[in-house]
Amino acid sequence: KKYNIRNHSSATMAATNFLNINLGVLGHIDSGKTSLARALSTVASTASFDKNPQSKERGITLDLGFSSFSVDIPQHLAGLGFDRLQYTLVDCPGHASLIKTIIGGAQIIDLMILVIDAGKGIQTQTAECLVIGEVTCDRLVVVLNKVDLFPAATRAKQIDKLKAKLQKTFAATRFPNPPMVAVAAHPGGSDAATAAPEGLPELIDVLQANSVKPERDSSGPFVFAVDHCFAIKGQGTVMTGTALSGMCNVNDQVELPTLRQVKKVKSMQMFRKPVQRIIQGDRAGLCVTQFDPATLERGLVSTPDTLPCMTAAVARVEKIRFHKAPCLTKARLHVSLGHATVMAVVTFFTAGNARQAGRVAILACNCGLTIFREQFLRGRNRKMCVLLKSSCSGSFFVLYAHAAWTSAQQRLNKGARVLCVYCAPPPPP
Repeated sequence: KKYNIRNHSSATMAATNFLNINLGVLGHIDSGKTSLARALSTVASTASFDKNPQSKERGITLDLGFSSFSVDIPQHLAGLGFDRLQYTLVDCPGHASLIKTIIGGAQIIDLMILVIDAGKGIQTQTAECLVIGEVTCDRLVVVLNKVDLFPAATRAKQIDKLKAKLQKTFAATRFPNPPMVAVAAHPGGSDAATAAPEGLPELIDVLQANSVKPERDSSGPFVFAVDHCFAIKGQGTVMTGTALSGMCNVNDQVELPTLRQVKKVKSMQMFRKPVQRIIQGDRAGLCVTQFDPATLERGLVSTPDTLPCMTAAVARVEKIRFHKAPCLTKARLHVSLGHATVMAVVTFFTAGNARQAGRVAILACNCGLTIFREQFLRGRNRKMCVLLKSSCSGSFFVLYAHAAWTSAQQRLNKGARVLCVYCAPPPPP
């Protein structure tokens, strides 16, 4: 089966009504995530496919990358008024030291692809990405990449054996029976001559079958998570990101709460296509004038007077099953919402640690953190709290929590989640 995903000009796209689904690509470092995103994509953003000079120098993904492709609307989504199904790919890094970046990217996705190196199976960051998926996603597709490295004579048998082994691992997770697809995104590896990817039609079939219409609500205040900011000579400053809530129109006023500045939206684009309006879930670039991009690398943009600042939160803590040691009262934390992070201290109400699920804790921040009670809403509230313990080789998960109250607002929606990162105290000199 062949897919015509590359023959759509800008004029055709402008006349097409797309259903957009944000598709996260996560996995261990060097599992082929960026190669898979490049093989699938037809439109690349300004931050995609490791365009960062440091990424090219080191040969690994260091930042979030965004691109897109579109396919026909599947049968179960027909009748919703859309002409095409567009996937916005969120290519996340896989290195242990970039776990905060991975978490930030995972919170804006509707469907997750977990990429596994077929020759190595589940590795450290594979397991961490699976934990992130369990907390943030409702649907998961597993991609077994680099199957071209198996001998052709035994390839099918080895793939079946790997799938059976992985099935036992996933049986104990939130995704007990995820669809698995074998692909070769870049046959022969990065040093090999260019060859056609293998297994993409089957992968697209699976993605279409597992795609559902995300809940999008254009009401309420507009909140926009900025992940890149840059200037275009003669145009202004462009802030690219994902709409977390509400709606924004050209000529609307938006606020940068951390800088206490209000700017007018001059124009907007979605993957090089000018648009007049964006709503929750849309990936877009907002152009404003008289703004220095050096003052904002990442953060939140919103309707004026929408985002207050919190210094404390009460949360119900859940234990990550992979972590066995206790997390003690007075542990130092990095508390993150989206891409913003501040230090905090945790105090447990019960026995002084988080050995069991359901314990209640206070998170006291040493400085303010901008918060929005509907941030990361994707059908259910996704303000999550994840605690990461630092080690010499990276970080790993300890806990996550559901925020019940913050100092910014008397009460969040029930089950709302705040994202946190646990760091061990520095060693003595």
